[in-house]
Amino acid sequence: MVATTSRLVKAFPAVLLGLSISACTGTAYSGPVEVTRFVSDLSEAGASIGEGEIAITFPREMKNERARTAFYNAVAAELVALGYTVIAQDQMGVQTARVETSRDELAPASSRGPVNVGVGGSTGSYGSGLGLGVGINLGGNTAKPNALTKLSVRISDARGNSLWEGRAQQAVSINSPYAEIEASAAALAKALFKDFPGGNGETISISPNDLQEQQ
Repeated sequence: MVATTSRLVKAFPAVLLGLSISACTGTAYSGPVEVTRFVSDLSEAGASIGEGEIAITFPREMKNERARTAFYNAVAAELVALGYTVIAQDQMGVQTARVETSRDELAPASSRGPVNVGVGGSTGSYGSGLGLGVGINLGGNTAKPNALTKLSVRISDARGNSLWEGRAQQAVSINSPYAEIEASAAALAKALFKDFPGGNGETISISPNDLQEQQ
């Protein structure tokens, strides 16, 4: 699975290029990735965060296998880059990374800009098979955000104590390159683990262009 992750990350710029061409039929909106992170006292006290074996788990069922695979690969790539060894399944004595993700439809933005969007109907956490370019057709102005994609990861020690937690979200239009599963997962994961572990309680905003420059 990790080998697949490496190929996915290396191919990320090419994927974005292809998607950008297909999105040229209208102006696309790709908002910044907003990230909030929390570092536990255990981590600050020197717990072995960022090293050793770790298993990636999904506490909520994801029937959309494409989305599950994309987010698994994206998170695994970042964990490996940090120094972890990703193992196939959870077992005694290893850390775990609990992954949750969802995509929500956004109500049309007002004329004052994307900061005024409101959450409308939800496609849920991919259980229905919708979201991220799979069956989502929200219509409206493609220059405004149509959907909000979220990713959260909690790293816990072998006893289940939380060591670190991060949450990332990005608003995009339906014709944005980041409306596709693989591109969205890679961008959210890369932003989430940027300058890991980060400051406790900090919130940062990362431009999609900055993420591409790191490739």
